[in-house]
Amino acid sequence: MSRYYTRVCNFYYGNESKKLVKNKKSIALNQIKEISFDQIEIITRKSKKKISIDQIKNLSQPLKNKINLDLKKIKSKKKNFANLNFQNIPNILGVLNLTPDSFSDGGKFNTKKRGVTQALHLFSSGANLIDVGGESTRPGSKKIKENLEWGRINKILKSIGKKIPLSLDTRKSNIMKRGIKLGVRLINDISGLNFDSETINVLKKYKIPFVIHHSKGIPENMQKNPNYKNVLLDIYDFFEKKIKLLRSIGINHNNIIIDPGIGFGKNLKHNMTLIHNISIFHSLGFPILVGNSRKSFVKKLSGKNDTKLRIGGTMASSIYLMMQGVQILRIHDVNEIMQGIKVFKKIINN
Repeated sequence: MSRYYTRVCNFYYGNESKKLVKNKKSIALNQIKEISFDQIEIITRKSKKKISIDQIKNLSQPLKNKINLDLKKIKSKKKNFANLNFQNIPNILGVLNLTPDSFSDGGKFNTKKRGVTQALHLFSSGANLIDVGGESTRPGSKKIKENLEWGRINKILKSIGKKIPLSLDTRKSNIMKRGIKLGVRLINDISGLNFDSETINVLKKYKIPFVIHHSKGIPENMQKNPNYKNVLLDIYDFFEKKIKLLRSIGINHNNIIIDPGIGFGKNLKHNMTLIHNISIFHSLGFPILVGNSRKSFVKKLSGKNDTKLRIGGTMASSIYLMMQGVQILRIHDVNEIMQGIKVFKKIINN
C-alpha cells in the first residue's frame, strides 16, 4: 500500500466558519470554531487528490482508517504551554537578536539597555514569547564559541528572564541549561536538535517545551543548491522520524512545536511549496511555527518593491498562514503585524 499523507484544505475563518461548524458543514481545527475546513487532499509521492469531508466514507477501509487517524489529531484541542494560547491563533514569537550580524537587525539590540528595551516593546506590542538569540544562523554565517554566545545573552536573561516569557534560540546544550535556570520557557534549536549531541538529554532532563526545526545542512552551506525528492513530504517524514526518536528515549510530553524552517536550506520554490501547503503538518498533531518575517522570499516575489523591513510581505504571508491554522508566527515587527491581524479579524467578522 502506498504511503498516504492527509492535508486539510479549503479553510473558512471567523463568523462564516462558526456557522458552517454549527451546521456540520465543516470541521473545526483543534476545536477552534473560528477556523475550519471542508476538504482534504490525499497525497502520495506519485499523486494527489482533493475530496470533500463527506466523501471520506466512500474510500477503501485501509485509507479511511488512515485519514480518520490523521483527522483525530487535526481535530484535537491543543493544550497551552509556555505562554502560548492555542485557542487564540496566531501566537506571536517576537524576535530579539542580540548579535552584530543577524540578517536584518544585526547590531541594533546587542547591548543590555537596547536589548531589554526591545524585549519589553515586543512583549507590550502583543508577543506571547520573546525569542532571544546570541548567534546568527543566517545563510553563510559561521558558528561562534559558547562563551561569546553566552556573553551576548546572559545579562538580558538575568534582567528579564523571570519577568516576561522568553524563548531561547540556541544550538548549544550548555547554553540551554543555563538559560532554563534563568527562566527560559521554550528552547528553539534551528539545527533540528542535531548540532549538539547533548541537546536531547537536556530536553529530557528538564522536560521543557521545545521546537523541532527543519534545516538542510548548516548555516555555512545550507543555501548552496539545496535539493529534495519532494520538499513537502521529505520534511514531513523528517518530523515523523524525529518524534519517533524522541519517544523512544523517553520524551513523552506533547509540549513540542514543529517548524519547517523557511529559508533554511530551501530555495524560493521550496519555500513557496511549504507555505502554500503548510496545513499538511497539522496531521502530525503538534502546533506549527513559521518564521516568515523579513525572509528573502519577500524580496524575490516583490522584486523592485522590496523594502529593508519587508513588513508588507511579512503581513501578507502572516494572514495567509493564520488562515491555514498556523498557530505561531516568528516576527520581528510585532506591533505592525498585530495591527494587521486585528484589522483583518475585525473586517472579516463585520
